[in-house]
Amino acid sequence: MKEVLESLGLQDQNKGACWGANGWIEETEPTWIDSFNPSTNESIAQAALVGEDTYEQIVTKAQEAFTTWRRMPAPKRGEIIRELGDELRRLKEPLGKLVSLEMGKILQEGLGEVQEMIDICDLAVGMSRQLYGRTMHSERPEHRMYEQWHPLGPIGIITSFNFPVAVWAWNAAVAAVCGNTMIWKPSPKTPLTAIAIQHICNRLMERHQIEGVFNLIVGDVPVGVKMSNDPRLPLISATGSTRMGKAVAQAVAGRLGRSLLELGGNNAVIVDETADLELVLPAVLFGAVGTAGQRCTTTRRLIVHRSVVHTLTERLVRAYGQITIGDPLEEGTLMGPLIDEDAVLLMMDAIEQAKKAGAQILCGGERIEGKGHYVTPCLIRAESQYPIIHHETFAPILYIMSYETLDEAIALQNAVPQGLSSAIFTSNLLHSERFLSVGGSDCGIANVNIGTSGAEIGGAFGGEKETGGGREAGSDSWKAYMRRQTNTINYSHELPLAQGIKFSVGE
Repeated sequence: MKEVLESLGLQDQNKGACWGANGWIEETEPTWIDSFNPSTNESIAQAALVGEDTYEQIVTKAQEAFTTWRRMPAPKRGEIIRELGDELRRLKEPLGKLVSLEMGKILQEGLGEVQEMIDICDLAVGMSRQLYGRTMHSERPEHRMYEQWHPLGPIGIITSFNFPVAVWAWNAAVAAVCGNTMIWKPSPKTPLTAIAIQHICNRLMERHQIEGVFNLIVGDVPVGVKMSNDPRLPLISATGSTRMGKAVAQAVAGRLGRSLLELGGNNAVIVDETADLELVLPAVLFGAVGTAGQRCTTTRRLIVHRSVVHTLTERLVRAYGQITIGDPLEEGTLMGPLIDEDAVLLMMDAIEQAKKAGAQILCGGERIEGKGHYVTPCLIRAESQYPIIHHETFAPILYIMSYETLDEAIALQNAVPQGLSSAIFTSNLLHSERFLSVGGSDCGIANVNIGTSGAEIGGAFGGEKETGGGREAGSDSWKAYMRRQTNTINYSHELPLAQGIKFSVGE
């Protein structure tokens, strides 16, 4: 652990907030929080929560930096993001290990999360030359109309523990090439990974003699509330629970700001009678067990045609019995711990609710005694009307249900409040097209013959309903970080009015 921390510049971990290349702001009377290793429940290090004065310094610095950063040509900003990607490549292994150490996901997933950061940097470099506007024909002679996009200002980014660095990068890399500055509030459960990334950003920006573009605030709920209500932050991008997202949305809307929300998921996989079970099995296993069920895209419901539900259930029970659970840094481990004791208790409570509703526990669902917050992944045979199925439990619980017709399966999938990711496994072209058509899946992500988890950054990521409606990463999601401006240029010596209006004043 010591080698990992030192390789990332974390020998002195007692840092709370950053305002750019000039160094860290030290709190005079700091409140300390521990970063715990969920595998052992032991403290890795401490970090200082920001105070009121520090918060004001950071916002002021981000505002000042915005006035110069926005004037740098977008391709030049893209070059700096390219360098950030290179730094992340160089430090991929220790960063991946730190993600596993602090969050608990297995090393392969920790490395994969850092790769997501690298990929979004590459994508953002290309975006820096493609922040397109449109040209429109004017109805007035010798007039030209077009639209262009301008940066918003300092962007507030609030991230969750389960992807402690990737989600920041989805936002920050794209927002930066758009000309914005960033203020990042990570989850207080995973402050060290954020501090490590801030060190990387500091070194990078110091080389360019630029301050205040990337800023970090280690804070708890009150800081998130303050950011949401701060009119100096025109956009708040928040990732977390639906309850948190609703609070952020209401606060930001109250000041007529913008919010970009990535909230809960209650994702389903439909398996029809023609599905290739050799594809279904690994997709469902990774979707349901990966990150110990703590992904917003985790597969939580499996809706299987009655003709194959028994066969698939038997195979899943056998496969669940072979899942290796343990130290996420050990090779061969497939599932690490839950993030903390509260997560374990929520999982146990959800299982009890399912039992009371009449569900059958097929396997798993036990706490593993000893150090750390380990559980066994749980398979539950259930009916769709159970209230607990409509609630997102951030844990490795998979509910298995059966259906008769495809329309019934789609209705079951869409019957929950969340709308993030969905999938169907089928060899029937008509079924796949029905699933993707109007009236099919109501989710922001809909896949055919791949699982619900593991989205690529090339496509816009996000969902509908209680998932919040936000979109991050690829496609045209850069528009969320910019404001649109329509321009009309008159290059004649006349002043005709639109809609043919006549308005003249006699001399």
